[in-house]
Amino acid sequence: MRLSIPPASHYNTRMLPSDELRKLAQVTPSKIAMLVLDGLGGLPDPRTGRTELETARTPNLDRLAAQSICGMQHTVSPGVTPGSAPGHLALFGYDPITYQLGRGIVEALGLDIEVNKGDIVARGNFCTVDEADRITDRRAGRIPGELNRELCDLLNDRVRLEGVEVSFFSGKEHRFVIRLRGEDLSDEIADTDPQHEGMKALSARALSPGARRTAQLVDSLVEQARGLLKDRYPANMMLLRGFSRHPDYPSMHDIYRLTAACIATYPMYRGVARVVGMNILPAGETLADQLAAMKNNYDSYDFFFLHYKKTDACGEDGDFEAKVKAIEAFDEFLPSVLELGPDVVIVTGDHSTPAALAQHSWHPIPVILNGRYCRPDMVREFSESACLAGGLGHIHAMELMPLAMANALKLNKYGA
Repeated sequence: MRLSIPPASHYNTRMLPSDELRKLAQVTPSKIAMLVLDGLGGLPDPRTGRTELETARTPNLDRLAAQSICGMQHTVSPGVTPGSAPGHLALFGYDPITYQLGRGIVEALGLDIEVNKGDIVARGNFCTVDEADRITDRRAGRIPGELNRELCDLLNDRVRLEGVEVSFFSGKEHRFVIRLRGEDLSDEIADTDPQHEGMKALSARALSPGARRTAQLVDSLVEQARGLLKDRYPANMMLLRGFSRHPDYPSMHDIYRLTAACIATYPMYRGVARVVGMNILPAGETLADQLAAMKNNYDSYDFFFLHYKKTDACGEDGDFEAKVKAIEAFDEFLPSVLELGPDVVIVTGDHSTPAALAQHSWHPIPVILNGRYCRPDMVREFSESACLAGGLGHIHAMELMPLAMANALKLNKYGA
């Protein structure tokens, strides 16, 4: 399968397809570090006119930006709000229009759940509903993991579907995965999550005639869960999205000849990384734990994807000040990564999550590309307003991997 690209008007340049990049890629000792601050981009606070990133004190990010070439990037298409999976696929150099991933499969793979051919998986949220079944909190107050496991055990004991094995797997906080295993199942099912508070959960809707039976099974599952959870406030209902199967996509080693490692604390991001062939490194919950994982495995890999979740979580909570502090915490951590000496460093996000919106948005994301062979521009701070004037211009995230490969001297010359 080729890495197709959206219309040329979305790009400053034309990109080579994957089969051509594969011919140019070469193995070298140089190392690339991609540092992703999830939901990095923001919107100005009406009181100050500054975004979360512009408000944060970030001397280390600013110093790196001043030594680098910077710009803005979008991960799907201008005006389109990315989900986490397409956002990360684009950062890894995969066209998210061609390579589509359901939220269920990436969450399942991130939790090391066995997914066989024919299985259907979906990502679930425990949520809070009022007496009229309207959603008041899509994340059930981010319930603790112990309660999540207790509720999944309850559902595994009591929910039954005719001719289908159904399993619930607990994740972090309010998140879980369901797996349906049986004959003639379809993943062409619309989400039951309306993505907004104040609405009722949606019925499972078949997106093709062959999915009608699976949609009926999902409706039955949700109705059984409704009765079992009704007295378990705040987790008294469930929402499902991202019905999907296991994909078969080329790996980063196939395309770029990279030995790639993922350091992420959330299953979702480990799952996307696993789909593109990264090895998942064991890491704890803190930036210090993630740094230790990178240090301990530094000699074994030439590409590191390090994911930082707090910026996105604070943005989704609508907490401007907390997101500022999360950015500042990452800034304090940055020198420890740079001390390892990666030859090329990318700092960016997978999408924007402005606290003003409390959700993902379509706004472009600032990016730093640093390496010995980069031509530094005039950007002197890492912020949306500064990066608008950066030398990279406004690019698609898919362009970052070829740029990183080139600056790491991992791409041969094209043509005679």
